Amino acid sequence: QVQLVESGGGLVQAGGSLRLSCAASGRTFSTYAMAWFRQAPGKEREFVSGINWSGDTRILADSVKGRFTISRDNTKKTVYLVMNSLKPEDTAIYYCAATPGSIATRYTPRSAYDYWGQGTQVTVSS
Repeated sequence: QVQLVESGGGLVQAGGSLRLSCAASGRTFSTYAMAWFRQAPGKEREFVSGINWSGDTRILADSVKGRFTISRDNTKKTVYLVMNSLKPEDTAIYYCAATPGSIATRYTPRSAYDYWGQGTQVTVSS
């Protein structure tokens, strides 16, 4: 069993930065690929970034490439999302999720994720 808790969201001006954290409980965190998703009001949840169990394979959605960075620290059971050059369109609730697959990509079906966090709100003002 893995529980995920996101933190680090908040209100920031356009061009600013935030670092989201997703802290996991449970012994098997290091065996899971992790992903960040976001959901804006009235929109579907979308894939933002994924990272494999070891952290050496990382995937970013085109909309955040060059601005966001995903990483993980298995000793701390935490995955991070550093968000730079934030835009108003990045405003959303951000969720982390865990899948036993080798890597999480935008093609990974939602059903493949065993665990989800409760989300953290990110609001970017113009």
